Amino acid sequence: MSDWLIYSIGFLAQILFSSRLIIQWITSEKQKRVITPTLFWTLSLTASFLLFIYGYLRHDFAIMLGQALTYYIYIRNLQLQNQWNKYPTLMRWVLLLMPVFVVIFYFNNNRIDVNHLFKNEAIPLWLLVLGIVSQIVFTLRFVYQWMYSEKNKESSLPFGFWALSFIGSLLILTYAIFRKDPVLLVGHLLGAIIYIRNLLILKKQDA
Repeated sequence: MSDWLIYSIGFLAQILFSSRLIIQWITSEKQKRVITPTLFWTLSLTASFLLFIYGYLRHDFAIMLGQALTYYIYIRNLQLQNQWNKYPTLMRWVLLLMPVFVVIFYFNNNRIDVNHLFKNEAIPLWLLVLGIVSQIVFTLRFVYQWMYSEKNKESSLPFGFWALSFIGSLLILTYAIFRKDPVLLVGHLLGAIIYIRNLLILKKQDA
């Protein structure tokens, strides 16, 4: 597959990720408190799938790991907002099974091509470790958000979510610079700004 098509998939995913943040940011600015609109999770789910595909096409395990860990958390938040059942039944099954289909589709000789994922000459071991750690930290924000939302029985984005988002985005930006990945670089530059703004809104909200 040509590089321009691969990068197009990646940039489309980042546009959707950025759109969800901008929508959430504008909504929160209007309400003077941090809001989590349903569209935030819908865009998250769509973008996550696209970025997972981008990660595989770039032979970048760190990106794939990050998206695989958060995909079903996005679905769970849609359930907590009572929006998931509004999707057509067929669409829900497709979304639930899509990651499995992707894994099956990319099977090579009855096994995933591990060499492409873990022995990519363009990603030395130290950089792969940095990428994995970055994605894990960035993903922990949604694990924290999920546990917080389950405890409170409603989907919300607490202070800890935005703090982990900011720290994770800085790590991923570092990874993107060394990896020379324009998709990650552009996406997380905008994200870092919005994360800081949400932290300031929450701080003022709790004052």
